[in-house]
Amino acid sequence: MARGGGAERGAAAAAAAAAGLLPPSRRQPRRRKESREKLSVCSKLCYAVGGAPYQTTGCALGFFLQIYLLDVAQLDPFYASIILFVGRAWDAITDPMVGFFISKTPWTRFGRLMPWIIFSTPFAVISYFLVWFVPDISRGQVLWYLIFYCMFQTLVTCFHVPYSALTMFISREQSERDSATAYRMTVEVLGTVLGTAIQGQIVGKVDTPCIQSPVFIGETNSSVAMEEVNMTHDTGSLTDTKNAYMIAAGVIGGLYILCAVILSVGVREKREASELQSDEPVSFFRGLKLVMNHGAYIKLIAGFLFTSLAFMLLEGNFALFCTYTLGFRNEFQNILLAIMLSATLTIPLWQWFLTRFGKKTAVYVGISSAIPFLIMVVVLDSNLIVTYVVAIAAGISVAAAFLLPWSMLPDVIDDFKLQHPDSRGHEAIFFSFYVFFTKFTSGVSLGISTLSLDFAGYQTRGCSQPIEVNFTLKMLVSAVPVGLILLGLLLFKLYPIDEEKRRKNKKALQDLREESNSSSESDNTELASIV
Repeated sequence: MARGGGAERGAAAAAAAAAGLLPPSRRQPRRRKESREKLSVCSKLCYAVGGAPYQTTGCALGFFLQIYLLDVAQLDPFYASIILFVGRAWDAITDPMVGFFISKTPWTRFGRLMPWIIFSTPFAVISYFLVWFVPDISRGQVLWYLIFYCMFQTLVTCFHVPYSALTMFISREQSERDSATAYRMTVEVLGTVLGTAIQGQIVGKVDTPCIQSPVFIGETNSSVAMEEVNMTHDTGSLTDTKNAYMIAAGVIGGLYILCAVILSVGVREKREASELQSDEPVSFFRGLKLVMNHGAYIKLIAGFLFTSLAFMLLEGNFALFCTYTLGFRNEFQNILLAIMLSATLTIPLWQWFLTRFGKKTAVYVGISSAIPFLIMVVVLDSNLIVTYVVAIAAGISVAAAFLLPWSMLPDVIDDFKLQHPDSRGHEAIFFSFYVFFTKFTSGVSLGISTLSLDFAGYQTRGCSQPIEVNFTLKMLVSAVPVGLILLGLLLFKLYPIDEEKRRKNKKALQDLREESNSSSESDNTELASIV
């Protein structure tokens, strides 16, 4: 089809030359080409919807898996930390693995990336549901959750890595990619809202039973104390809580399938014009070496590594912090929802801000704005109204943390293309290794944080926790994230792509493409003349 269209344009140019109308005929195809580069709102929306499954499932797992393993599956904190660490670490390892296999995947009529998205979806939904199922076995629960958690992480990676790389194949115009990224980030944050709302509201309707600690019962009658320990709170049952988690998993799984269908039907993957001449697979290891030697990429990863780690650490421990430290056992799902709604509504604000003031400025202002609120939530006395105010304010910073990494990565890839114009097809490597470093460090942090709760004396299904546990939770949601954010912002000082360099790169890429297009048109004109 591409060659046929080129021949027709060449024949038209030859006819126009014979009639003495060559300049207009050359300008007209260029205008048609530029109009085709514009993405419709429908295409951007369909592309953006594809980001919801990863964020919806990731938000549900991030906020609720730790408390689920401890208080519903009733695993020892040590084993829960192993599951969280191994699952996240394996998730990190699968990203470059999937990136490698994508680079070896030949182009099909559906594209190179889309088949991965389509075929991984049904298996990912099944494994996700089984993560939230409590097996009726006395032994092997730890192995059950390890297997299906790792399986789901592998399958969702087969969806998300090609989807992330798809950004570079929906348009060659940087402005259109930035616009589509803003749509995507809005829907992804909306996906986190849905994940929080579905999981939180369904599970929140059921009162999870807890056990009173003998420390708070009194030691005057030890037999009465032990009897109280073995009694559950009067409301709800553990079975109802287990069923609620499975219902939520079923709803989120159905949403996953719907979004994958919309993405596959509404988005067409486009090949770079320079890649149409060859179907040879890209050398992964050569590309990996080039990518890892690209200074702008390494500096961007270093900065976002620590800022993303701060928000992931906050995400993983916030449910426990609200439940035990603040004492809002029946409100924590609504507080999480307030954070995500605030983030969703402020994504357009940050998109305007980064286009008006630049992406580096948006990083400093957006991410640092979370610091005073993270400090406030642990310094002030427990108050529900203050907590909601802090949650809404923190959501504004969460929006910036969502939008900026995925908006800045395409700029790094464009910079790489200018420095290595003959090396193509490495987009999946850029995205997969960025996710790899982020996920691996988050796995280490979640494993260590859960272990620290174990050392502090965390009581599974306890109605309250010792002072040491509450202090540890305060450190995990305030002091440590603040330190990580400050370190990440310091590293961003080294990031070399400011607005001036970004504009120069954009112009240089446009010149290269125009040169390539004009060369292609000349070849087609010559061929048509010969024919």
